[in-house]
Formats: sequence, structure tokens, C-alpha cells
Amino acid sequence: MAFEGLSEKLNAAFAKLRGKGRLHESDIKEAMREIRLVLLEADVSYKVVKDFVARVSERAVGQDVLDSLTPAQMVVKIVNEEMTALMGGDVVRLERAKKPPTVIMLCGLQGAGKTTNGAKLAGYMKKQGSRPLLVACDVYRPAAIKQLQIVGEQLGVPVFEEGQGDPVEIARHAVKHALDHGNDLVFLDTAGRLHIDEALMDELRNIKAAVSPTEIILTVDAMTGQDAVNTASAFNEALDITGVMLTKLDGDTRGGAALSVRAVTGKPIKFVGTGEKLDKIEPFYPDRMASRILGMGDVLTLIEKAEAAIDEKQALELEQKLRQNRFTLDDFLAQMAQLRSMGSLEDIAAMIPGMNASALKGATIDEKAMPRMEALILSMTPEEREDPSIINSSRKRRIAAGAGQRVEDLNRLLKQFDMMQKMAKQFGNMGGGRRKGKRRGGFASLFGR
Repeated sequence: MAFEGLSEKLNAAFAKLRGKGRLHESDIKEAMREIRLVLLEADVSYKVVKDFVARVSERAVGQDVLDSLTPAQMVVKIVNEEMTALMGGDVVRLERAKKPPTVIMLCGLQGAGKTTNGAKLAGYMKKQGSRPLLVACDVYRPAAIKQLQIVGEQLGVPVFEEGQGDPVEIARHAVKHALDHGNDLVFLDTAGRLHIDEALMDELRNIKAAVSPTEIILTVDAMTGQDAVNTASAFNEALDITGVMLTKLDGDTRGGAALSVRAVTGKPIKFVGTGEKLDKIEPFYPDRMASRILGMGDVLTLIEKAEAAIDEKQALELEQKLRQNRFTLDDFLAQMAQLRSMGSLEDIAAMIPGMNASALKGATIDEKAMPRMEALILSMTPEEREDPSIINSSRKRRIAAGAGQRVEDLNRLLKQFDMMQKMAKQFGNMGGGRRKGKRRGGFASLFGR
């Protein structure tokens, strides 16, 4: 889980404040000392930590906090606000050229995930209604062009390439191709290096001069901490980048890059890569990220993931089945598939307020539970999925053997399904007629959207 260590340690510091009825300046100073250590351990820039703690301390020792009935909550609120401001405050969208196509230059060091995440970004923009074009300007790394073609094909995004030619000319030709073929976004996948060198920067400067990109997005590996900030500073000095895309945010991220990049470079984090799959990219919301780091959940992102995963028509049909007590194991299977498409159970739990690292400590989230249940259901005949009451002992042995599991596992699944049907029947009886106004199915309705 991203920022798990940082989140856990920050909440441990806040826990000491929550145990006090009133706070004194000495209590806040001690908490700030612990927060400083936590942030430094997370590889946040020393100057950033120093300025951050100074701002929080100045606000936290104010009389409105010390005299508050819930001073610990006020301190957490201040830390949340300052952390949001540290990471940029508001979400920053991609700029668009006044006259298409908009050229977006992707740059970064090798290993940061530039090619894959650049393609993810093109795929994301395609879903928003754009017509992106990926351009293979990395003519040095073995198989770089092929890699871009493969991910482009998987995402349904065309790829422009001219083999091992001049990257500057390839970029120039690609922009003309986009203009001729109606592509409104051009993503230039430039060459990376194992480290910063002048030859790399010269090539990037030449590409910039040739095509005048609207955006220069630097890809930064979130797991590299302070090194990522140093890289961002070097690229910004040479190219005047317009934004940053953080990758590998699903790994054991310490938090240094996310909390330092904006403060050090002055340039916003615009997108984050949250997994290996090609749809695992999302805009960067500083306020949501701050809330997740502080264990306050991220309900808005959870709602968006649910709405993207859940088909409105299917949700309404499911609601009707629940009301009429016609919910089958096939419906149960479809719901599990939708839940899995939202990401890992651990990540979903982390977005629920109160379900932070410390709250989950000691609890085991079995990511393989749903695949095992799916295997059992798929081992049944259509008649058995429609009416589980016909599953006798011999059928149970057959189903369990077909799924490679025990009869006890099948009994547990059937018991859970039976309880779900009973609950659905109770809610159906309580609901009566349809409420006025448009109804929304799925997770969105649970959160009042």
C-alpha cells in the first residue's frame, strides 16, 4: 500500500495528542519533532520538512487550537491543509494548445516507467474523448519502439515511428502526421538515460525547439525518494518542465517524491501511475493524497473507481433482482468481477475513512478469496448457479473437486450467499415502491452522489 509506513508513523504521532484533554505548547513541540523525524525518514527534502514543520507549528500554537474542545483534531486538520498546500493545493489539468494538435513531450530517466505510463496517459485521454498519437522518439534503447507499439495496440492508440532515425525529425514529422490525420494530442516518447548527461539534455532541447510542446511532462519514480527530486530539479533547469507524472505509487513508496517535487521545482504533479495495468493512471489530487497519507480515506476517488467499474444499466437490473429476490450466483459472480476491477482490496480499504494502516494492522486481507469463490461458482452448472438449493452432497463434492478446493470452502460460500439473499429480501420488503427521482445503482448511491 502506498505511503503505508509514512501514514502509520504520522498517525502514531497524532495518537499521542488524542490522548490529551488539552494541549500545551510543549505537547505540540513534541508532536512536531516526531513529525519532522517521520518526514525525514520518508526521504522528504530537509528544507521542505523544515519549512513545513515551521508553518504547522506557527498555526498549531495559536489560541484557537489550544482552547479548542478537540485540539488534537485541529492539529490533524492543520497538517492536512499544509500537506495539501505542499503538494500543490489544486488539481492541475493538461494544458491544451489554442490550435491542435497539442504536443506533450515525455521525458525522464530509464527505469522510471516513462514509455508505459506515457502510453497509459494517452489511453486515459482517449477515454476522455481525445484522439491521441504516440510517437517513438527513443531510437536508442533496444526494443523501445516495439514496446510502444505493443502498449499502443493494447490501448487502441496509433503509434508513429520512423525506425532508428533522427529523434528531432521524427518529432517534427509526427506533428505534421497528426495535423493531417486529425490527432489532437501528440505524445512524444523521448529517450531516457541511466543518469543525467549533457547529450540527453541537448537532444531534448532540440526536440523542444523543433515542435514547441505545450506540455513537458517529467516521469519520476516515486520509490526513489529524494533522488527523484534531484532528477526533477535537473530536468526543470534544462527544459523548464510544465509538470510531473509520478509512477509506481502502488509500491512501497516512502513519500519523499510526492511531498517534495512541487516545493522544490515549483511544478505540479499532474498524473500518478497506480499499478502495472494499462488503466492504472489517474489525475493527481493533492487534497485526496494528503487525506490518504493521514489515514482519513479518499471517498471521492473510491466513488470514481466504482462509477468507472459499475455499469449503470446492470446496476439498475441488479437492484430489481434484489427487490424481487431473484439474485443468483451469476449476479454474485458479476459483482465480484466489478469489485476486482476497482483494484486490490487493500487499496480499496485504504480509501475508506478510518481504515488506515494502523486500523488494518493485524487484519489480514485475503486477496485470493474472491478468485477462489469465482472458481467455485464457475465449477457449477447454470442450473446450480440459478438455484443453489439443488446442490446436494454429491454435487458439492463434484463442484469442490472441479475448483480444486474443499467442500468446506463451498459450504462457506453457499452460507454467505444465503445470508446475502435473506438480507436482500428484508431490504426489498422495507423499500416498498420506488422513490421519486432518478435512482443510481452501485457504489455511487451508497455515498449519496
